[in-house]
Amino acid sequence: MLALNFKKMGGLIPAIVQDYKTGDVLMLAFMNQAAWEQTLKTGRATYFSRTREVLWVKGLTSGHIQRVKEIRVDCDNDTVLLKVEQVGGAACHTGYASCFFKKVEDGTLVHVGQPVFDPKEVYQL
Repeated sequence: MLALNFKKMGGLIPAIVQDYKTGDVLMLAFMNQAAWEQTLKTGRATYFSRTREVLWVKGLTSGHIQRVKEIRVDCDNDTVLLKVEQVGGAACHTGYASCFFKKVEDGTLVHVGQPVFDPKEVYQL
């Protein structure tokens, strides 16, 4: 199996997630060794939650899963780029297609785009 360098960040590596068709950056998450292996095994993006300290399969609750189409590894083997099919059209837990829906304009943050879903309904908040 491909050996990634999980040592630099205390057992984690950044995972940049990109839409495989459009090239849009959807999110940034982290993987530990177990998340990496699960992603390779299942073809579904699996990450490590730094807050909850558990593995999480993207979309397990919302249904907005990420099917991995291609994986690229950087020159130091310590960052991965996942090119995914984003099922349901939204990668962000706030309902937006991308987690990067805030744009800096004249020193303020402006929301760009419209939410794809209402998180209160999906996550039953």
